[in-house]
Amino acid sequence: MTAASPRLEEVTPDTVLEACRLEVAPEQRKFVSPVAQSLAEAYVHPEIAWPRLICDGDRIVGFVMAFFGVPFDYDAGVPDAPPRSGLWRLAVAAGEQGRGYGRFAVGAVNEEIRRRGGTVSTVTWHPGEGGPEAFYLGLGYRKRGLTADGEYLGDLDLTG
Repeated sequence: MTAASPRLEEVTPDTVLEACRLEVAPEQRKFVSPVAQSLAEAYVHPEIAWPRLICDGDRIVGFVMAFFGVPFDYDAGVPDAPPRSGLWRLAVAAGEQGRGYGRFAVGAVNEEIRRRGGTVSTVTWHPGEGGPEAFYLGLGYRKRGLTADGEYLGDLDLTG
């Protein structure tokens, strides 16, 4: 990371256009939706979505969006399965990758889950070469299986 400390910031009228211009590396585009789509989803799901910019100094270096309290089809056969909270979207700008911003953002989301009383963080990802699976598994997420949408589901115990 650079000398400044990364932090999460709310998306504001002053930052929304720059946020929407953020692009991941071309080979990653098939694995992550554009920030504009994420912000539209956050707009229509304000009760569960938590969109934030990843900033370092005065630069926007990425985008992360968490979700809170969502029942998952994956748990349909599990009696009394609690709703899930976790990582909905993560995008680090192409020129900013490899500096720890993704790891920082996932950690910040997990801290917010803990702050809200959660004990497990969930993430889903599309399978494929060059995808984020190794990143999430490297952070300690355990692959649990496939969702109805064909994405892998992973979870991380936040109690330890």
